[in-house]
Amino acid sequence: PAFRRFQRQFQLGFLPALAADWLQGPHLFQLFQSRGFLQSQSAALYSCAFASSLGFGLVSTFFMDRLGRKRSCVLSSLLCSVSCLLQLSWDFLALAAGRILGGVGTSLLFSSFECWYIHEHLERHDFPREWIPSTFSQVALWNGVVAVAAGAVAELLVQGLGPVAPFVAAVPFLAFSGIFAGKNWDENYGKGGWCGAGPRWDPRQLLLGAVQGLVEGVILIFIFLWTPALEPLGIPLGMAFSGFMAASAVGSALFRRGVSGGLRLQPL
Repeated sequence: PAFRRFQRQFQLGFLPALAADWLQGPHLFQLFQSRGFLQSQSAALYSCAFASSLGFGLVSTFFMDRLGRKRSCVLSSLLCSVSCLLQLSWDFLALAAGRILGGVGTSLLFSSFECWYIHEHLERHDFPREWIPSTFSQVALWNGVVAVAAGAVAELLVQGLGPVAPFVAAVPFLAFSGIFAGKNWDENYGKGGWCGAGPRWDPRQLLLGAVQGLVEGVILIFIFLWTPALEPLGIPLGMAFSGFMAASAVGSALFRRGVSGGLRLQPL
């Protein structure tokens, strides 16, 4: 029961932040188009977020270890909120600043929450290490559900209020995440390692990072190109996004079945 309560506490802080991130996904390119920017300018705005996430990712571990993982989670919510509000602007530089802040916030989102959880799971609560995949499997399942729902909600908001509406709607989710974590989570700090585990320059970690970087590069190209490819066909972007996320959830479920079932697949 104590472990289940701890899981729920983590999910209540993490899932709203993920929901806010997914709300921003379907109509970002459409938002830039509505501001009258060329596709090359939109590409530059996308690149601002990717570059800031890359640059901050190089020092994010040291940053979180010293600031604290809980504070990093709260900071992620704050930066992403400011990024969303800056999307209300029609000024290119303001939008670029918003994308840079969003890149840093997203980098924290996908590192600080998990690092906080692993430390609390092992160090403070002394739960078995073998229980960690249970939590992240649940998060992956609910993340898929949230992403599909976010695409549908974003489509409804855009139809009624325009392409900036999902970004404004994301702010309350981010505020809830930051406030909940700030009030209900304990602070923890690292010792310089990635989530306090393993040598930093292990060759297997470098190989894994290189492979993941190549995969992410392909995904980022797809993220930029899918909107201009589908929009001329009249396909609702939010529903298309929900379809992508549903397919991703199915793939995750098949992977988990393959690893734990009769196929006996081995994760990298």
